[in-house]
Amino acid sequence: MAARPIIIDCDPGQDDAVALFLAMASPDELQLLGITAVAGNVPLPLTERNARMMCDVAESDVPVFAGCAKPMIRPAISAEYIHGETGINGIDVFEPQTPLQEKHAVDFIIDTLLSRDAVTLVPMGPLTNIATAIKRNPEILSHIEEIVIMGGAMREGGNRTPSAEFNILVDPHAADTVLNCGRPITLMGLDVTHKVLSTEERVARIGKLNNPVADATVGMLSFFHRYDTEKYSSQGTPLHDPCTVAYLLQPDLFKTKLCNVSVETESELTMGHTAVDFWHVTKRPKDVNWAYDVDADGFYELLTERLARFPLP
Repeated sequence: MAARPIIIDCDPGQDDAVALFLAMASPDELQLLGITAVAGNVPLPLTERNARMMCDVAESDVPVFAGCAKPMIRPAISAEYIHGETGINGIDVFEPQTPLQEKHAVDFIIDTLLSRDAVTLVPMGPLTNIATAIKRNPEILSHIEEIVIMGGAMREGGNRTPSAEFNILVDPHAADTVLNCGRPITLMGLDVTHKVLSTEERVARIGKLNNPVADATVGMLSFFHRYDTEKYSSQGTPLHDPCTVAYLLQPDLFKTKLCNVSVETESELTMGHTAVDFWHVTKRPKDVNWAYDVDADGFYELLTERLARFPLP
């Protein structure tokens, strides 16, 4: 079977970086057409640089494009208090050799989709780039096979406000546009990602691989670990964004249910809340494949096996 063509839209972020490594390690299943960066965890100049750094570390020639520097309507917010001032604290920052492409990320998304019959979009940050592309040229919708998103929460509440997960909160209007675009959508929210904990034992297994990508992963997770373990009193930090790529590689790791998911865009109290109609009480269309459980051990077996594919120094 031919590799599935995908575009990863991200805001690295340590967990975005690990998701990029997982995709880059899986060329038989995933054809990574490009990486588009968006403002989110840190501002756009850092997210595009961090994406290019990960290409260098993984010795990948995937092109990187910079996209939207702020949300569609609301003021920008970021999360340096979690990810550090670089966005990827835990490894040494350097000026990457991977070039930044001249084309804007939104133009790249539109042009790529219009040139192909079926591309899967994998957004791991705020949905500004994807929503902007849809609004600018709705013809791209028929070229989207699926959109696999990291964002939202149901039973887990929010991780930035009591009601909202960070990616949706940053640009709720973009999320509303994407979730109502009419294409197949799978949503990896906190209900799943909070179960995928990078415990000391799991991180130690990755560290034993001793290749540059594994070393970078351990370094980033060691920093990322500090905030979430204190916040959640857990045994490790959740690996949010790699759940999207893991789902594409091994969907049987996840339990999902077709639901309606609506985004709050007006109330300041609950801005960015994802209302997941898990029991179909509203009778609204079931148009989002909501992930609600995961085989965490299987996830880490997949991640460790794929990171082992990178060459030793």
